[in-house]
Amino acid sequence: MKHQNLQIRTKQFALQVIKFCEGLPKDETSRILARQLLRSGTSVGANYRAACRAKSKPAFISKMGDVLEGADESGYWVELLSETGKVVAKTAAPILSEANELVAISISSINTAKQNSAAES
Repeated sequence: MKHQNLQIRTKQFALQVIKFCEGLPKDETSRILARQLLRSGTSVGANYRAACRAKSKPAFISKMGDVLEGADESGYWVELLSETGKVVAKTAAPILSEANELVAISISSINTAKQNSAAES
């Protein structure tokens, strides 16, 4: 996937997360989980942009690790919101699916960068 396409996709993910959180109930648990989800979900795109500007392969791999962490963590918060009944599973499914896809893309990118680094050594 080209860098620009993934930049757009990660930004769209952040926007999805924002809209999703704005639609959550206003109880204490939802507020706390929404805050966590907002932090992790919006960090995915920001960290991916930083990865694209990395000055070295190790820096790229490190930033992609942050992307992976943010996407995986976002999926966790969405799962908790769904499993506690704060949101119906059908509503959570698209954002959870995208978080899982971003995890897979991140893992693949990290592995490719590591293989390329090993081949250059």
